[in-house]
Amino acid sequence: MLAHVFKVVIDPFVGKLGVFRVHQGTVTRDSQLFVGDGRRPFKVGHLFRLQGRRYDEVDSLGPGEFGAVAKVDEIEFDAVLHDSHDEDRIHLVALAFPRPMHGLAIEPRRHGDEQRIAEVLHKLRAEDPCVEVEQVATTRETVLRGLGDLHLRVLLDRMAAHKLEVQTKPPSIPYRETITRPAEGHHRHKKQSGGAGQFGEVFLRVEPLPRGGGFVFEDAIHGGSIPGQFLAAVEKGVRAALAAGPLAGFPVEDVKVTVYDGKSHAVDSKDVAFQAAGRRAMLAALKAAQPIVLEPVAAIEINAPEARIGDLAADLVGRRGQVGGTEALSQGLASVRGQVPLAGLDGYAGRLKSITAGQGSYTLVLSHYDAVPQEVQQRLAAGYKAAAEED
Repeated sequence: MLAHVFKVVIDPFVGKLGVFRVHQGTVTRDSQLFVGDGRRPFKVGHLFRLQGRRYDEVDSLGPGEFGAVAKVDEIEFDAVLHDSHDEDRIHLVALAFPRPMHGLAIEPRRHGDEQRIAEVLHKLRAEDPCVEVEQVATTRETVLRGLGDLHLRVLLDRMAAHKLEVQTKPPSIPYRETITRPAEGHHRHKKQSGGAGQFGEVFLRVEPLPRGGGFVFEDAIHGGSIPGQFLAAVEKGVRAALAAGPLAGFPVEDVKVTVYDGKSHAVDSKDVAFQAAGRRAMLAALKAAQPIVLEPVAAIEINAPEARIGDLAADLVGRRGQVGGTEALSQGLASVRGQVPLAGLDGYAGRLKSITAGQGSYTLVLSHYDAVPQEVQQRLAAGYKAAAEED
């Protein structure tokens, strides 16, 4: 027996339902099924045929029929159900879903609902593969992302159906930082407080990587100047420094870090000492490497009446965007494609509705990160400095 789970539903009365289509064989009540390549089977306690909002319990379902099983935690969207380990290798080609770019920062309206909001968001993600939930450490925001304004409104309605009230606001732009030149950093951590001391010294260099290069940590220590057991602590300190860049406090990416020298002490060297030394050496190197702020740039496609395409293209350019091309569609519609910084799309849904009298629509896909203009970088750096002084 083979079946494919194409939908997951969290029903307040029935619980978690895995909705599937039978492709081969017959599934019966009380049969033992496996989920994907899982080694432990589950027993089909209740087998349902869905009729609108009604769940009719049945004894069996054959090829081509649709059904559901309830209260099986292992079942997820796109899972394959089967009754023999001979089918463990069978997987469906993964569906390509657009990446959700529209977001809302949410927080519970009532104090004490923090745990409930986490539970409800987990249910929404289980039901919808085009939902993302991001915990942004730098801004302390929980961001709910979907495919558009309508999608987000539907998600908020579903949260309200779970008796959960939330407050929303536009999310902070997920800026990043990177470096533009190689540099070196050094720090000696030495602490003596009457008892056992702390000592660790780290020399490192940083180099910029191409966009999307991420983070590379390289050990170039010779002669055991830093014992091998402390290198993990050095890397931990380096990663801590990357979490908040020196320019505007945003995460740093596309950096290669090479630790090439250091010193240790036979008694006083500890993980905490090398972690502190690695962090301070990394901060020194980042400041010397001419850091810059990066902003997310989205690829946008707008569909609207052909007569409004010129106005839409001009509006896109006014938001620091670039028009890549236009194309005539059927029934008097046309599309315009381009790239625009995510920061320039604040309030765009309302502007599009105004220009097209409600007849326009658009989709976004994250394209890449690029350097912000100098005036924007200065404003972000000044805001970060002012906030640090207040703290």
